[in-house]
Amino acid sequence: MSLNALTNATAGLAATQAAIGIVSQNVANAGVAGYVKRTISSVATGTNNLGVLSGAVTRNFDAAALKQLRLETSGAAYTATKADVVGQLDKLYGTPGSSTALDGTLNTFTEALQELSANPTSAAARTTVLGNASALAGQINSAASTVQQLRTGVEAQLGADTKTASGLLASIGTLNAKIQNTSDSASLAGLQDQRDQAVNSLSNYMDVQTVAQSDGTVSILTQSGVTLVDRSNAASLSFDGQGSLGVNSIYTSDPKTRTVGTITATLAGGGKIDLGAPGAIRSGSLAAGFELRDQILPQAQRQLDDLAGGLASALTDKTMTGTVTGGSAAIDLSGIQAGNTLTISVKSGATTQNVILIASANASTSVPASQTNDATALVQTFQIPIDPTKYADAVAAALSAIAPNLTATGSSSNITIGPKMGSTDAVVSATAGITVPSSPDPKTAWPQIALFTDGSKNALFTGSFDGGSQLTGFAQRIQVNTALSGNTASLTAAGANDNTASGARAQAIFTALTSTQQTFSSSSGIGGIAAPFSATVAGFAQNVIASQGAASANAATLNDTQQTALSTAQARFSSGAGVNIDEEMSNLIALQNAYGANARVLTAARDMLNQLLQI
Repeated sequence: MSLNALTNATAGLAATQAAIGIVSQNVANAGVAGYVKRTISSVATGTNNLGVLSGAVTRNFDAAALKQLRLETSGAAYTATKADVVGQLDKLYGTPGSSTALDGTLNTFTEALQELSANPTSAAARTTVLGNASALAGQINSAASTVQQLRTGVEAQLGADTKTASGLLASIGTLNAKIQNTSDSASLAGLQDQRDQAVNSLSNYMDVQTVAQSDGTVSILTQSGVTLVDRSNAASLSFDGQGSLGVNSIYTSDPKTRTVGTITATLAGGGKIDLGAPGAIRSGSLAAGFELRDQILPQAQRQLDDLAGGLASALTDKTMTGTVTGGSAAIDLSGIQAGNTLTISVKSGATTQNVILIASANASTSVPASQTNDATALVQTFQIPIDPTKYADAVAAALSAIAPNLTATGSSSNITIGPKMGSTDAVVSATAGITVPSSPDPKTAWPQIALFTDGSKNALFTGSFDGGSQLTGFAQRIQVNTALSGNTASLTAAGANDNTASGARAQAIFTALTSTQQTFSSSSGIGGIAAPFSATVAGFAQNVIASQGAASANAATLNDTQQTALSTAQARFSSGAGVNIDEEMSNLIALQNAYGANARVLTAARDMLNQLLQI
């Protein structure tokens, strides 16, 4: 009996000593990032289960809490990345209402126009108008250039994040291999800690989920279902960054036309997956980067382009409105220039849709609706005829490509647009925006004036699509007409060829900017995304600032909420997986008592043996 007691006590000492070692390890690693609390189980053995053996070392954590932690980590990285860049974007426009804000600079310009209309003979007032116009154009130039700088910065960060994420995937694959070939439970727990920490870090960059395998390894998948790690096989990620981005840098699924970088996942079998495609990565800093680069910042550029285009066209264009009779509309297109638009509202059954025809010097071709002021419209260009009697033929040819139920008739620039014989479609309205000046020369029109022109060539802004969209990137190129710099008297000319000082032209410019409604693109995101937005140029500038301010505030609020959710998830996981020093000290005391009890059994057994030997 004493021999059994001796054996059991010896085993108990060994088991208790192993448990004390685990407690010591827990205490020593308390606070170490990624360390999960260990426990060791005891296994009953021997006669009547009176003995004990040390079991496997296990990690104590809540699997659901770990899954939630990774989800919130990914979400927090997404909102933080987005809030940072959107906040920088908001600062470009200044504090709404301040003199240095975009709307403040525009207000200063319009106030100078009012002063000039009241004092048309003042050379100083004319110079002030041009100076303020130049300041406004310069502020738009600067803001638009900074938008592209932000896009370039996001592009560079995507490359850096991709490289880090690829390294983490490789590390997870390597750890999977080690775990698969490790039988020692203590060593295994350490490797699992490292792997979990790597997966947690990966969650900062993309939305991932893990699937445990029977051999102890895990597979890593994105929420969209792309397998990035399968046991020891890890995909490698690469990013083909394009360096400095411009207004025409866009993502497409075709590598031949794509002009921004994308993430390519090369799988173990050699297959390749484009993770830059919409929806492939749904959260984390990488998803935020793609959204910022491809959606949010391009939309900010579009808003500035629309503002610049509105400034220029408000002072040069006139609107022609067609006369509707019996489902057809008659409209005069005389003087229409490349880039000017003819918008036809067509009712077909219960549906009404816009058909937009864009004047061009080239053959008829399609144009993306997003490039017009109505992203839901049917769009086509039509070639401006050399012979003015051929306007109807040119318009009819363009209509046949996108609205085959409509046609055009007429023997001059005054044409009639209506349904073809047998069609039930009806033209509800027809309007055309026509640029009146034929060149930047102030004498080619009155009171219209090309106060703002396009780039170093001082070109007239008409919105032309010949050779590419003139509107795209116009915010970077808008400038004050150089023809006015040395001839400020044109601002107060009483007529196209009458230099008598008059405030009428300055007043007309003021009215065009502050009272006349313009149609701005639904692609700008101002006023909704499904229909064109009508506002004055001054009102549109205020809406741009307000929308960016609201977007920044919303992004900051969402980020604050997400960071709170992350902190909660971290606390929840740590409560189960973290080391509680008080709890470990309590366990240590209990183990010391057990160790002492086993030692006393050994002492008693020894004394009994000694007594037996002395008999």
